Amino acid sequence: MARYIGPVCRICRREGLKLFLKGDRCYSEKCAFDRRPYAPGQHGQARTKQSDYRDQLREKQKVKRMYGLLERQFRLFFQRAERMRGVTGENLLSLLERRLDSTVYRMGFASSRIEARQLVLHNHFTVNGRKVNIPSYVVKAGDVLEVKERSRKVAKIELAMEGADRRPTLSWLELDKKAFKGLVKGNPVREELTLPINEQLIVELYSK
Repeated sequence: MARYIGPVCRICRREGLKLFLKGDRCYSEKCAFDRRPYAPGQHGQARTKQSDYRDQLREKQKVKRMYGLLERQFRLFFQRAERMRGVTGENLLSLLERRLDSTVYRMGFASSRIEARQLVLHNHFTVNGRKVNIPSYVVKAGDVLEVKERSRKVAKIELAMEGADRRPTLSWLELDKKAFKGLVKGNPVREELTLPINEQLIVELYSK
């Protein structure tokens, strides 16, 4: 499968927003976005034309890159959100947040979603006692995520859990650090998504 393997700091600069794609580095003075908060390339500081389509496209690209999805994967999640009851945009964000890699990151078992995806693929987690190594697996209320016994000494997991306290506490998740276990209490709450996302622009883009 195709995937982006270039420098992820360019993505934050392209979207004009810190997406926290490199974990702890994003909180340090080494963050590339803090040092050069403009788009990459020789025309990065040039003025750009404003239009409704540009705003919709940039919003879609921002959210897609934030969660590390390809276009086809993102569109499938959108189509699934459309079939659900409720507001399509909020359904989309709920599905993206409940992806296993994103949930692992939100619980504090990984310092970034990229790292969480790698840990999931390498079989470090179980869901309800069963091995799950599919990053796109969508968790639901009542699911219990747990770090496997043999994986609790993995340096990346230990380091991520040490820095988990600086992230906001989410009402839909419950973490037991000592047991390396987390509980999904419900669906994500829209107000707790701290990054500025206008999901309505994505709905407008795909509705054309």
